[in-house]
Amino acid sequence: MTETARQRDDRPVLTNRQGHPIHDNQNQRTVGARGPATLENYHFIEKISHFDRERIPERVVHARGVTAFGYFEAYGSWGDEPIAQYTRAKLFQERGKRTDVAVRFSTVIGGRDSAETARDPRGFAVKFYTEEGNWDLVGNNLGVFFIRDAIKFPDVIHALKPDPVTFEQRPERIFDFMSQTPESMHMLVNLFSPRGIPADYRHMQGFGVNTYKWENSEGRTMLVKYHWMPKQGVRSMTEEDAANVQADSLGHATKDLYEAVERGDHPEWELLVQMMEDHEHLELDFDPLDDTKTWPEQEFPPKPVGRMVLNRMPDDFFTQNEQIAFGTGVLVDGLDFSDDKMLVGRTFSYSDTQRYRVGPNYLQLPVNRAKSLVHTNQNGGPMAHEADPRGENRHVNYEPSTLGGLAEAEGPGYGEQGPELRGRLTRSRIPRTNDYLQAGQRYLLMEDWERDDLVANFTDQFKQCPRHIQERMVWHLLLAENDLGLRVGEGLGISPQDVANLEPLPDQRLTDEDRERLANLGKNPPRDVAGLRMTHCVPDERHVVTR
Repeated sequence: MTETARQRDDRPVLTNRQGHPIHDNQNQRTVGARGPATLENYHFIEKISHFDRERIPERVVHARGVTAFGYFEAYGSWGDEPIAQYTRAKLFQERGKRTDVAVRFSTVIGGRDSAETARDPRGFAVKFYTEEGNWDLVGNNLGVFFIRDAIKFPDVIHALKPDPVTFEQRPERIFDFMSQTPESMHMLVNLFSPRGIPADYRHMQGFGVNTYKWENSEGRTMLVKYHWMPKQGVRSMTEEDAANVQADSLGHATKDLYEAVERGDHPEWELLVQMMEDHEHLELDFDPLDDTKTWPEQEFPPKPVGRMVLNRMPDDFFTQNEQIAFGTGVLVDGLDFSDDKMLVGRTFSYSDTQRYRVGPNYLQLPVNRAKSLVHTNQNGGPMAHEADPRGENRHVNYEPSTLGGLAEAEGPGYGEQGPELRGRLTRSRIPRTNDYLQAGQRYLLMEDWERDDLVANFTDQFKQCPRHIQERMVWHLLLAENDLGLRVGEGLGISPQDVANLEPLPDQRLTDEDRERLANLGKNPPRDVAGLRMTHCVPDERHVVTR
């Protein structure tokens, strides 16, 4: 025991993981003062071997992030209507009912120690610890995504990640992929605007992005989209603002969240839900299941269903942030999946990632464990913390059984729900792609300073690409919105005449409007956005940072 330790005998005694008191934590056991060390150094071997394993595999995406805790308070309604008309999920039914939540904010592409000022989608994942088990609502801050089919997810992430040879993130690689993927245009217009660099986590929106379903007690289903609106308002940064922040800090957003909660400035969001009938909606010019699209608010108004308040930060960053695990397949009764191709793929991928990264028993960890009763017949696996409670007869770990095992829960009382589906197995993209309309509308609904920053960012990025990629991207932007394509093209020295001879991409589906715009490339009037409301277009305050 050191002299310093002797002066404070009231402190808890240091032990190893076996509970053995440690009398000397300063010196290995050696043969003489100078060594050599002996192999039976149990305390040293346990200590150093655990240190060697302190890091679990980093998330491939969303590696940099921070968790906060709080509660969700239901309004008991969807707007002015009783919410029971649309969903039987218990957490929504009673006005004032509170459900504990954990929220993880993150960046997508960078590593665990990357800068939080990076231009990158932000993850916005909420875990509701409901009385019926956990519900995970996993989304981002931009409302849409780059792709609409999960089979392309490894490709888009590989394009955005560093070069596998030089480990440098290169615009040439990013826009090589994006130029061949027209569905990415809506996301790119969002990402390279100031919305791609939120001022911090407290001042950003959150979106479920995927299309889900609600189901009521009669089995009626509705398509829904989720939106989190910050009561603090939306604040974003330009490329210059972000560079000035990064000059002093790599983790400004995490620091801001800790400090805000500590001083009692608890951030709050309102949860809004858009809803439409559960069918294909052939009257629309887009598919409701397409993650590259938003639902226009004037047709499908988002209505509030509750609010979320964050009032506590982790006691331990590793156990409550690095090991927290989310999955889009984690739903409770009254909530369901749609046939959204991204949602189906994510539902496998997210939970599969956690089983690999944290282990097959990751749901036994306190931050992931449901607060409702859990009874399973699952057994064993690495790092099993405890055996799940089974039925009256502990010998029975299967179902069905007549010997006192677990029983199935009662069903909803009906066997069918949702529309009847018929079709042949195929590998096909959805018919209504309409890749340019909403990208152009989004550009026109931006504020002037947002448009200026978007044009500057696109121009700078494209300059780092080969000429043929520049031309294809200008071609896409001209189809999205004439002013955007002209301004970026001017910065690159590329005119509409330079790209007018480009053919549509193989298998690309142009709408009749797209063909008209293509025939008039560079001369199209602005799109009509009068009366159009898009959820991700709420006012955006610039967070100005100077040095």
